Amino acid sequence: MNKELIIRSGSSAVDFALLKDGKLIELHKEEDNSKFSVGDIFLAKIRKPVSGLNAAFVNVGYDKDAFLHYHDLGPQLSSLVKFVKRVSTGKLKDFTLKNFPFDPDIDKDGSILDVLKANQSLLVQIVKEPISTKGPRISSELSIAGRYIVLVPFSDRISISQKIESKEEKDRLKRLVQSIKPKGFGVIVRTVAQGKKVAELDKDLHNLLSRWTAMCKKLHRAPHPSKVLSELNRASSILRDIFNDGFTGIHVDDETLYLEIKDYVQEIAPKKESIVKLYKSNVPIFEKHGIERQIKTSFGRTVSMSKGAYLVIEHTEALHVIDVNSGNRSNKAKNQEDTALEVNLIAASEVARQLRLRDMGGIIVIDFIDMGSAENRKKLYDHLRNEMREDRAKHKILPPSKFGLIQITRQRVRPEMAIKTRENNPNGVGEVEPPIVLVDKITSDLEKILNKNGAAKNGVVLNTHPFIAAYLTKGFPSIRSKWFFEHKKWVKVLPRDAYTYLQYHFYDKSGKKIR
Repeated sequence: MNKELIIRSGSSAVDFALLKDGKLIELHKEEDNSKFSVGDIFLAKIRKPVSGLNAAFVNVGYDKDAFLHYHDLGPQLSSLVKFVKRVSTGKLKDFTLKNFPFDPDIDKDGSILDVLKANQSLLVQIVKEPISTKGPRISSELSIAGRYIVLVPFSDRISISQKIESKEEKDRLKRLVQSIKPKGFGVIVRTVAQGKKVAELDKDLHNLLSRWTAMCKKLHRAPHPSKVLSELNRASSILRDIFNDGFTGIHVDDETLYLEIKDYVQEIAPKKESIVKLYKSNVPIFEKHGIERQIKTSFGRTVSMSKGAYLVIEHTEALHVIDVNSGNRSNKAKNQEDTALEVNLIAASEVARQLRLRDMGGIIVIDFIDMGSAENRKKLYDHLRNEMREDRAKHKILPPSKFGLIQITRQRVRPEMAIKTRENNPNGVGEVEPPIVLVDKITSDLEKILNKNGAAKNGVVLNTHPFIAAYLTKGFPSIRSKWFFEHKKWVKVLPRDAYTYLQYHFYDKSGKKIR
C-alpha cells in the first residue's frame, strides 16, 4: 500500500490531496484567512452564561459567539481560571505547574452559573470550526497535540490509544510516560507511539512543554480576545496525524512550503526525508497526478463505481442520505443475493472513501441493496467497519436495520468539503456534468456492451455530441486508444451535430442500436 501527499500552493489557499495506491481518499484546503482552526487556543471573555442551555456564549473574535457547554469545561476549571488570572496579571511566572496549588474539581453535573460569570477571562480551545450560521464550538479542557503524545495541562491522567491492542505494549508505554511526565500535566499516548523508545517520547514531550511555555508568556497583558497558541499549519498537522512508514512520496509545488515540510519530516522521521520532493513542471501538479479528474468524478451528486454500480448522495439539513444502485448491468453471479452482496461490498468501500474525502459529518444513512441472508448482512457490516478503520474522525456504525439501512454518526469538526463539479451548458441555459463524468458513463456502458456475448463481435459505433467526440479521440494516447488496448476492439466515434451535449448512443456495424 503506497501513500502519497500532493500539495498544491495557490495565491490564497493551499490544497492537500492524500492518495492511497493512486486513489484520492482525502482532500483538505488551508486558506490564508482561516483564523479559527481546530486546536487553536484563545484568551477569551465570557459574554453570557445561559442556565437553560447550561452553557455560555464566549467572545473569541468571530462574528458569532463561540459555544461552551458545561460538560466541555473540564474538571479542573477552577485551577485553570486561577492560573490564567495570576499569569495575566504577572503574579505567576513559573509555568511548569509543579508548584501550582490545584483547586478541587468542579461538580460534573453542576450549573454553568455556579462556575462562570459574564466578562470573566478564560483560556479556550477550538474543537469545532464555524459551520454554516454557527460560531465555533469550544472547550476549556486544553490539549496540545504532538507527534507521539498529547499534553493535557491541569490533569494527572495517562491514557493510551485504544487502537493499540497489545496489553504488553500499553503497559510498556504507560511505564515510560510515567517516568517522564511532569507534575500537573496529563498525557494521552497516540497510536503512532507504538514501539517507540523513551528518548523519542521525551523529545516530543519537551517540544510540547516549550509550546505551553511560549503560550503562557503571551498571556501577560494580552488583549481579549486574542489567539495565544496556533495549531500547526495544515501541512504539518496532516503529517503529524497520518504520516507513517507507508508513505512513498510527498510532492510540493512551492519552494518555501517544500523547505518547511522537509524540515518537519527531518524532525519526525529523518529516514523518510528523501521522499519530500519539489515539483517543477509546466503541467499543474494536480493534473500530473490525476487528482483533478478524480475530484470531478468524486464530488457530484452521483458517484460511479466499478462494474456499473453507482451511489447517489443527497444532503439535507438534518442528515446525509446515500443510495446504493447496482445499475443496469450483466453479472456472472449465480443469483440476485450474490449480486447484491457484490455491489454492496463495492459500495461500502466507496462510502468509506466518500466520507473522508468530503469530510461528511453528523448522521449518515446508507440504503444498501436488500439482502435476505443474515450472514451476508454481517459480511457487509464487518467490511464497512474495516474500511473505515483508517478514518481519523470519531465515528460509530450501527448494524443493518430490518430495512437494509446502515446508520453512521461521524464527528464533524470543520465545514464539509463541497466542490462544484457541474459546468455551464454549452448548448444553452443551465448546467451539465463535465466531460470527464460523461466519459466515465460512456466507458461504463461500453464495458457492459463488450462483455455481452456477441453484442459487439463486428465492432461498435458511438454517436455523440461533437465536443465529446473530440474529447474521446484527440491527444495521445486518446481515450479511444485506451479502450482498444484494454478490450482489443476498435470503437468508431461519429460526431452528431443534432445531439445534445449529454446524448450518446451505441450502434453495431449494421446500424442497429445496441441497448
